[in-house]
Amino acid sequence: MENKLESIKNLISNYIEISEEEWISYSSNFYVKEIEKKEIVLRQGHICQEVIFVVNGLLRVFFVDNDGEEKTFHFSFENTFSADYQSFLKKIPSNYSIQAMEDTTIVLMSHKMLHDGYKSLRNGERLGRLLAEEYFFIFNDKIQAMYTQSPIERYNTLIAQFPDILQRIPQHYIASYLNISSVHLSRLKNA
Repeated sequence: MENKLESIKNLISNYIEISEEEWISYSSNFYVKEIEKKEIVLRQGHICQEVIFVVNGLLRVFFVDNDGEEKTFHFSFENTFSADYQSFLKKIPSNYSIQAMEDTTIVLMSHKMLHDGYKSLRNGERLGRLLAEEYFFIFNDKIQAMYTQSPIERYNTLIAQFPDILQRIPQHYIASYLNISSVHLSRLKNA
């Protein structure tokens, strides 16, 4: 388990300074879980109970619109966090579902663990603030791109951020993320 926690330790260390003693105490509360491809980790309408750290694998964050269509909002790759953070913090039903796109190893951080970290970690409150900011940036970037970038610009940005995405995610999910049809995506790829 310690090897699986090493990557989350490195990621947290990018946000805050954490001593070895703090890490040993804090990390004992993490829960490591192996999930299978297509497994749903969070269902839309349920309360998000944990922040999810992706050790290896890939998660898709999506919602079902009023017409019953799935709309992909975000992908969470290795060494990133995933959650419906509003649901997590406010204890309200989630607007999103989170699904494994591959067999994936995740580490779960409960609401209690986050709040305990505020008290027990010297920089715990800073960690919470920086995680919240990270989610804000994801939402802000997504919304801004939808209104200010053409489909080809959104596609090129996606490929630049995640060069191997076309090998890891089915085309219809990528098209949904870009808010275009699969046919339009095929044209963009061949342009």
